[in-house]
Amino acid sequence: MKKIVIVITSFFLYKGLFAQVYATDNPLAHTFSIVARDPATGQMAVAVQSHWFSVGTTVSWAEAGVGAVATQSFVNKSFGIRGLNLLRAGLTAQQALDSLLSDDAGREVRQVAIVDTFGHVATFTGKGCIQYACHLKGDQFSVQANMMLGDQVCASMYKAYNKNGDKPFADRIISALEAGQTAGGDIRGRQSAAIIVVPARSAGRPWEERWVDLRVDDNQQPIRELRRLYNVHLAYEHMNKGDLAVEKNDMQDAMREYDAAMKMFPDNLEMQYWTAITLANNKEFEKAIPMFKKIFKANSNWKELTKRLPSVHLLDISGEELNKILAL
Repeated sequence: MKKIVIVITSFFLYKGLFAQVYATDNPLAHTFSIVARDPATGQMAVAVQSHWFSVGTTVSWAEAGVGAVATQSFVNKSFGIRGLNLLRAGLTAQQALDSLLSDDAGREVRQVAIVDTFGHVATFTGKGCIQYACHLKGDQFSVQANMMLGDQVCASMYKAYNKNGDKPFADRIISALEAGQTAGGDIRGRQSAAIIVVPARSAGRPWEERWVDLRVDDNQQPIRELRRLYNVHLAYEHMNKGDLAVEKNDMQDAMREYDAAMKMFPDNLEMQYWTAITLANNKEFEKAIPMFKKIFKANSNWKELTKRLPSVHLLDISGEELNKILAL
C-alpha cells in the first residue's frame, strides 16, 4: 500500500509538469552523454547515445570558441542554443546553467551538462529524472545519464575517458560512449548516436568549424556505427588534403594523402580511383594501369569520368596514355 501511495503522490506532483514538458517540442530523449574540453588543444566536444530516433538533433550542441551543451531527459531543446548564447555573452558554464534553469518549470525532469572554452563544467540532474540517473564531473569533462539499465554507466564512462588520455580527443570521447553501453546503457536499448567536436577558437568561418560532426539516426548498433563513421571521416580527411594538394599542383603530397586514405579503406573505389589518377599524373603510369583496370571492372562510370578530367586539367597525360586507360 505504501508503494502505491508514493506512486500516486508522485503522479499528481508531476502531472502538471509532464503536461508542460512532454510535448513534440520537448522530446523524451533519455540517454547517456559526455561533454568535454581537451586540455591539450582546447577542442570541445559533446557525444551521446540513446534509444531515441536522431538523438543528435536534440541533445548535442557545440560552437567553436564557445562551448558544448548536452540537454536530455525530458529535453528542453532551447537549452542548446540558449546555453551557447549565454556562454558567448561571457557567462561561465555554471552561470549559464543557473540562468537556463532559473525560469524552467520543468527543471526537475531535466538533465543538462555544459563545458565552456575555459574548461569549466556545470551539470544538473533533476530529481524527477528516471533511474538510474547520474552525473560525474572530472577534469574539464562531465558524463551524465538517465533511464539506464544499471547504476554503473556514469562511473564506467568516467573511467574510460580518463584511461584513454593518450588517444586522439574524438577517439577518447567515443571510447566513453562505448564504456557506457558496455555497462548496460539505456534500459530501452539502442537506436541513435552522435558526436560533435569543435576547435578552441573561432576563425570566423563557422562552416569549417565542426571538425567532427557525425550522426547515426537509426541503427541497431549506433555506437559501433559511429566508430565506423569516425574512421571513414579520418580517411576522408586524407582525401581532402590530397584534393588540396592537387589544387596546388603538388602531386607528391597528393599521392601521400590519397595513399594514406586508401590504406585505411582499401575497398573504397573512389579512394583507389584518385590514387590511380595521381599516379598517372606523377608519370607512374604503369602502376596506375592495374588500378584503373580493377576500378573500371567494378564500376564503368569511373571510365566515363576519366574521359572528362583532361579538359579540366585534373588528368595531365598524353592522348596515347589516355586511350590506353580507356581501352581497359
